[in-house]
Amino acid sequence: MILRRPTKTATAPDPALRGTRPSFKALVLAAIAGGLSLFSFDPFGWWPLQFLVLAWLFYQVGMGSSVKRATFLGWAFGFGWSVAGMHWLYIAITRFGGLPAVLGAIAIALLGLYMGLFGALATGLSTWLRKRWSLPVPAFLLLVLPVLWGVSEWMRGWVFTGFPWAASGYAHNVAPLGGFAPLVGVYGIGVLVALCASCLVMLTQRHKMPALALFGALLVAGGLLRQVEWTHPSGQPITVRLLQGNIRQDEKFAAEYLGEILVRYRDMLTAAPADLIAAPETAIPVFPHQLPPGYLGTFNDFAARSGSYYLFGIPLANNAADYANSVAGIGPQGQAYRYDKHHLVPFGEFIPTGFRWFTNLMQIPLGDFTRGAAVQAPFPVKDQLVLPNVCYEDVFGEEIAKQLRDAPRPATLLLNVSNLAWYGESVAIPQHLQISRMRSLETGRPMLRATNNGATAIIDGRGNVQQQIPYYRQDVLAARVQGMAGMTPYIRCGNLLFLGLGALALAGAWLAGRRRRRADA
Repeated sequence: MILRRPTKTATAPDPALRGTRPSFKALVLAAIAGGLSLFSFDPFGWWPLQFLVLAWLFYQVGMGSSVKRATFLGWAFGFGWSVAGMHWLYIAITRFGGLPAVLGAIAIALLGLYMGLFGALATGLSTWLRKRWSLPVPAFLLLVLPVLWGVSEWMRGWVFTGFPWAASGYAHNVAPLGGFAPLVGVYGIGVLVALCASCLVMLTQRHKMPALALFGALLVAGGLLRQVEWTHPSGQPITVRLLQGNIRQDEKFAAEYLGEILVRYRDMLTAAPADLIAAPETAIPVFPHQLPPGYLGTFNDFAARSGSYYLFGIPLANNAADYANSVAGIGPQGQAYRYDKHHLVPFGEFIPTGFRWFTNLMQIPLGDFTRGAAVQAPFPVKDQLVLPNVCYEDVFGEEIAKQLRDAPRPATLLLNVSNLAWYGESVAIPQHLQISRMRSLETGRPMLRATNNGATAIIDGRGNVQQQIPYYRQDVLAARVQGMAGMTPYIRCGNLLFLGLGALALAGAWLAGRRRRRADA
């Protein structure tokens, strides 16, 4: 008979947390805690709050919780996080999509339940591994939970085409941890956010000082990384004019307003010269063959006279059944350019298999676009190479990194053209600006933003907003911008570096559990 020593734990599990499934009250508290994460993002910017809400969740699942309990708490937390962070989708599907209010609320709740599954994966799988590998508390909290939290966010960014909005790392673009963006990207920052939260939980254990030291070291390291110059100036700066037409969404695709819209953008596009003049997504909301005769010729003439280059959003068709959400370019020597949106929005720009009945309930025009190529050439503008991305595309940092990594001539400037009028006067606009700032941090390149109603802005290669015009008004942003060249580690590796380090952390946790099992044998 083999005698085994009692298992050693840093702190005895809390009996109140051992139940096989959480109470309704616990689920509600988890959903509220997840919902509070909204205030860590812009326009609020209370990024330290994210450490606290994640620490609350990790404490609940870390102190002796069952797998089932941890899974349900993670699901409720993810549900609250998602519904709070993306509640503005309700405006699009009810006010502009025509869906009844009750069905709109149900749709948002169902989306939240789906998104919550990724939180459930992080907490449930980590708790299962804790029991399977007999992990000590430090290995569970400092290695397994943070890594699986980051992996769950990464999976949310690509499963069923992905919906990574409100990933935890976005809250830290101006915080110390933002310095890690050029290395590990937004999902790697998510792991570090979770690690900081775990350090707070470790304050309830015996090893308080090491936890505090690790927490401080992460923030200091991030601050120091912000001083590193990952990219360098390339070519001569160019002048830009970024247009914000402020077209009401209920007018944008209405036939009775088309003439007024076309006149507004014609006048804005030809009001003054610049090296680059950019207009928002679907600034011209109809196909070229539907435009008045000579309309596009006006821009060719102005470009030739002034030496200006144009980029503007317009739907372009190859045939009656094949059309794209595109950005068209015109140069002063008759250059023509086309970029087709690659990453399409489910239900808004393509219809997932089996869901046509749902899109038929809504009244969203141009709802089944053709996907553009994954890597497309940038648009040469004097000394600079400008790479467009359309609205939702700049939520996918690895795809932009791939465009830069695989292009024969990598872009020196990024340009986002968007129309967020679908979401009314909500937090969607400042959240999207925050996402663009993360793309600049990851790539070390300026991001120009030309939007319908905000946020039209210029972001430098360090993620700082240099200039911005107010939301919800017709205006033009004129500035001078310096392009940047060079490859950050994130451009070179994408998410592979974050995933590789995560795999090493999990391997370290497994070894810690193995040593513990041997010691207990």
